[in-house]
Amino acid sequence: MFTKEMSIGEALQVDPKVVEVFNKYHMGCFSCMGAMAESIENGALMHGIDLDTLMTDLNNLLKK
Repeated sequence: MFTKEMSIGEALQVDPKVVEVFNKYHMGCFSCMGAMAESIENGALMHGIDLDTLMTDLNNLLKK
């Protein structure tokens, strides 16, 4: 399960397909070295993305 406190780098380690979700929200965070340690929550905040919606989409990846 993905959590909002998890870093973007950790999320990529759990499932590399998270890139698809980040791309959906126009978050290029996975390609930024500094953001790899940034939390998913901070990334969503910086991009003006609803955190609950993002987390739902990320966790739906694990159900597939």
